[in-house]
This record gives sequence, structure tokens and C-alpha cells, in this order.
Amino acid sequence: MSTAVSTLNEVEVFRNNAHVTTQALKANVAGLTQADSLVQPSPGGNCLNWVVGHLLCVYNNVLLMLGQEQVVDPDRLKRYDRGAPPIRNSEEALELSELLDTWDKVLPRIDSGLAGLTSEKLDAKAPISPTNNPNETVRSLLAVVGFHQAYHVGQLGILRRIAGKPGAIA
Repeated sequence: MSTAVSTLNEVEVFRNNAHVTTQALKANVAGLTQADSLVQPSPGGNCLNWVVGHLLCVYNNVLLMLGQEQVVDPDRLKRYDRGAPPIRNSEEALELSELLDTWDKVLPRIDSGLAGLTSEKLDAKAPISPTNNPNETVRSLLAVVGFHQAYHVGQLGILRRIAGKPGAIA
């Protein structure tokens, strides 16, 4: 298999993961209110609102690496950044509807940025490494991001149930 075909297949996997992540996110938040999104898990952890905002924050940051313009000022999502404490009151949270509307703007840019990747871009050194990998490439970082997004989208299913709603994905 040629390098170009191999890269194309790899890029398609990244793109597909982003779309499946979105489908799972949308299913898990369907019909939820702002109040539902703020229900705190016990004994600790982050509410659904924080997790959705965190997923958005990550994709918004990845846009720059993919050569795309961010959809929202990163300061607007600072409350949802890695390491931020759990949301404890509604004044700290953005509206779930705003987070979801912004998600709908970020996904096309993620998809476009991924579609434009070449072998050379995938092999380039990544701008950051959340895993502290000194050899982090764009390719390896995108694999980490894909895992990260799937991990947190899975949490949304549990947080939906904690909010008293039936599961959305069988």
C-alpha cells in the first residue's frame, strides 16, 4: 500500500472518530436541560456541562494545529480547560445550548483540518504533548485526542443517567 493511500486511510479514521464522537455526544445530551447538565456526580467529579465544555475546549485548541481558525476565544472556555475544578454553581457554567451550538461550528472545521492532512503534516512535531511524550507528532497527538474525546463522551452517558434520564445509547 502506498504512503498516500495509507495516510488517506489514517485520516479517514480520524475523521470518522470525530463524527462518531459527535453522534454519541448528541445522543447523550438529547433532551437535557441546563439544570440536568449541572447535576453533580457523587462522591465527586465533573458534571455533564463541564464534560461537554471540556470536549469543546479540546477540539477548539486542536483547530490551530490543523490550520483552522478557532470558533471561540479560548478564554471563553477557560473554565472547561484541563485541570479546571468541577463546576459547583450555575454561574460558573455556560449554557448547555451555547456549548452545543459552538460544537456544531467546531466539527466542520475539525473535519476540514483533518481532511487536509498529509503524511508530512502527520509526522510533524506536535505543538504540545498532554502525555509528556518528547517525540509527540501530530499523528500521535491526534490518536491521544481521539481516545480523550471517546473517554469523556462515554462519561456523558453515565452523567445522563445520574441526571435521572434513561440511557441514550444501547
